[in-house]
Amino acid sequence: MRGWRAPFVWMTAIVLLFAVAVPSVGAGAQAGGPNPDDPRQVDVGKYGMVVSAHPLASKVGADVLKKGGNAVDAAVAIQFALNVAEPMMSGIGGGGFMMVYHGKNKKIDIVDSRERAPAGARPDMFLDENGKPIPFSQRHTHGNAIGVPGTLKGLDKALSRWGTRPMAQLIKPAIRMADQGVPVNWVLADAIEENKEKLAKTAAKDVFLPNGEPLKEGDRLVQKDLAHTFRLIQWHGTKAFYRGKIGKAIAAASREHGGSMKPRDLKKYRVTLDKPLRGSYKGYEVATMPPPSSGGITVLQILTMLDRLEIGKEDIRSPEKYHLWAEASRLAFADRAAYIGDPTFVDVPIKGMTNPDYLNKRSTLVNREQAATKVEPGDPWAYQTGNGQAAPQQKDDRTTGETTHFSVADRWGNLVSYTTTIEQLFGSGVMVPGYGIMLNNQLTDFDAVPGGPNEVQPGKRPMSSMSPTLLFKDGKPVMVVGSPGGPTIIASVAQTILNTVEYDQSLKEAIEEPRIYNSHTSRIRWEPGIPDTVRTNLQSKGHRFESSPRYIGNVNAIWIDRRTGLYHGAGDSTRESTAIGLWR
Repeated sequence: MRGWRAPFVWMTAIVLLFAVAVPSVGAGAQAGGPNPDDPRQVDVGKYGMVVSAHPLASKVGADVLKKGGNAVDAAVAIQFALNVAEPMMSGIGGGGFMMVYHGKNKKIDIVDSRERAPAGARPDMFLDENGKPIPFSQRHTHGNAIGVPGTLKGLDKALSRWGTRPMAQLIKPAIRMADQGVPVNWVLADAIEENKEKLAKTAAKDVFLPNGEPLKEGDRLVQKDLAHTFRLIQWHGTKAFYRGKIGKAIAAASREHGGSMKPRDLKKYRVTLDKPLRGSYKGYEVATMPPPSSGGITVLQILTMLDRLEIGKEDIRSPEKYHLWAEASRLAFADRAAYIGDPTFVDVPIKGMTNPDYLNKRSTLVNREQAATKVEPGDPWAYQTGNGQAAPQQKDDRTTGETTHFSVADRWGNLVSYTTTIEQLFGSGVMVPGYGIMLNNQLTDFDAVPGGPNEVQPGKRPMSSMSPTLLFKDGKPVMVVGSPGGPTIIASVAQTILNTVEYDQSLKEAIEEPRIYNSHTSRIRWEPGIPDTVRTNLQSKGHRFESSPRYIGNVNAIWIDRRTGLYHGAGDSTRESTAIGLWR
């Protein structure tokens, strides 16, 4: 992004006047739905920045930074707080990817705490007796959908390597929140109402459906069992979870719902420390997620092809721009479906898929006047050594998962881009009785039909779309970005980067600019604000749209102004996102 526009000029002035103001617990609740004019969604700071999807979690993270903690310390405290305030999105029953930039040595590390399949998992476990895929609506609530959780071990690994505060201290705010309760905002109220049938089948009913009625906006969510679990972790560390009675209860809950998880699966769980996948776009270096996430590769493929197609010559809301986006996205998603899996189990043609010559060839397949009737994967193996097998065709009946993303910066220049999830809203819907932990349904991210790189295997990590990303200019970091939303994560992250770099929008403008999403097989999902004339034009080119608009993702990002050294934070109006900058 080459400059800041007028909205950030007056915003900076306001922030300077009220820099010490931090939202109090439960204050300023946003009622009813998305509001892009909520002033909490933007802020500026000199000594740090936190941007998360919930004001209470942002306040917890900002407090850690104010008291001298670093970005990793704040990220750990934020994740615990989000587990309480946003229990339908993420938590210690799930997994995620934490990208850490170290201000001192300029290096990047990734903590991969993605869930893994238990030892009893089978390649055909999502097929029925006739060999047909079990419908997603059924398989995502089955015990077989529950992966061995990795979030807590990932937090512990990050703290032990780069943190400055003990977990026992950083978990305290979350214990208080769970014990005393937090106000139910419109995002959580909508999620409970939408998933009440699923929640009613497990111990979750007592928490989210007291007396059989869904909690409403303005009610208080109290989670005594979760507070108890957090205290056990506070007192005994992660061994209480992975080697103690919490882990035994998790495995038992999975088996009670038909799964195969056993306590030894939790004892064997391990995180990995990885290095980012690197690419370039319009003079910026992009550091993003490697496999088992498909997010980084697919973001880089889309951006590279759009650069070849010179999308910047088209107006930001023109049908030509959206057409080029949709076609490049379809080509990238075709490759994604065919070639990506856990690289410890399969060979992934990363070099071929990101090879400029390969992507230039792929981009020539785009017809500027007509949507392709069918999109096939390319042959990236022709651009690197090795030979892999593409996946068999899958029937994609999965609904879009939900997740959360937050971005953190501290006074020492350390940065954290962290996407964390339990997959669907409330994951599998299974709550561990007596412990208040919502368990993920992450194993449904495996292909239901075996035979490809993303088939189910014991100990394997399912393909993800999570895309925590950092942008650099002249070797210096300028952007921290990510989003939730299942495969739509890729669209949200790539379009936010496109809007800032190609169309010179401010960070908030780039986040709020209406997005579209499509894979190689799906109809185009579109947000409110996409002009009717654009959709009419694209339909004439052969594009198919969903019947009505709906929001895509929840981008929470930071832009670093290298001239002033200030952190500019911006959150997405699709949730109650809150940015808090530090001035002392």
